[in-house]
Amino acid sequence: MREGARERARELRELHKKQDRTRRRVVTLSVVGGVLVVIVVVALVILNFAQPGGRGPLNMLSDGIKIGTGLKAVQTPGLPANSKPVPSATNPPAVIDIKLYVDYLCPNCGTFEKKNGDQLRAWLKTGAATVEIHPIAVLTTKSAGTQYSLRAANAAACVAEFSPDHFFDFNDTLFIDQPKEGSAGLTDEQIEARATRVGVTEMTQVTKCMADHRFRGWVQAATTRALNGPIPGADVKNIAGTPTIIVDGTQFKYTTAFDPNEFAQFVLQVAGDAFTKNPSPTPTPSPTPSGSPTAG
Repeated sequence: MREGARERARELRELHKKQDRTRRRVVTLSVVGGVLVVIVVVALVILNFAQPGGRGPLNMLSDGIKIGTGLKAVQTPGLPANSKPVPSATNPPAVIDIKLYVDYLCPNCGTFEKKNGDQLRAWLKTGAATVEIHPIAVLTTKSAGTQYSLRAANAAACVAEFSPDHFFDFNDTLFIDQPKEGSAGLTDEQIEARATRVGVTEMTQVTKCMADHRFRGWVQAATTRALNGPIPGADVKNIAGTPTIIVDGTQFKYTTAFDPNEFAQFVLQVAGDAFTKNPSPTPTPSPTPSGSPTAG
């Protein structure tokens, strides 16, 4: 009987040791598994928010797209990855150079476009000015988690690549019935609908470009470049907020009313008498009625 008890005790001790080893393996595997999950999540976040810049879109070698006479874009190659933007060619003396740095969720950007879009369009159609638009994404975290600023700027880059001569109209339509800061913004499908409405061509490529987030990394890199500076040929070192409006290298220090007459007077002041001395028929910029059509 004693031998049987000792044998039973030995078996119980072995069973206990085996169960203890099993528990230790389970705990170890659980800890390792948890660490791996954390690593994967962190890696995904890093990939999502810090993608490499990649090539920039065609026609945006300066990190912006320059629109000229008749709303036609100046065509350029794309900015190579890890390269510095190449400033656009200098305008003839009688043609005003206007640069806009905009975020499509920025309410002041929307107000400026609503009040001044018509006269910008008029100056472009007659050749009195060029408008170089730099879409950046400084409000990416202000759209209820949808990253609307980043998505909209990526969509703008896609249009610049595949349908550059429609860029001005596409830029304009993104500010019509503009989503409010803090809202989810427009869906990709709604952005695509607006692109179609203003006549953007190559919509198959544009839609795929948007879905692939093809220029997402470039938008992030261009935004960083704008915020850090330098801004070539301007009296500002870097972009401190949107919109930033630069006319012939001089920043327009606006009031939030964005009165079109105030802006037109500033343009004329910066231009001096360049327009009046211009022997060509290029017209002098003048205030025009403000307002834009509403989205359908």
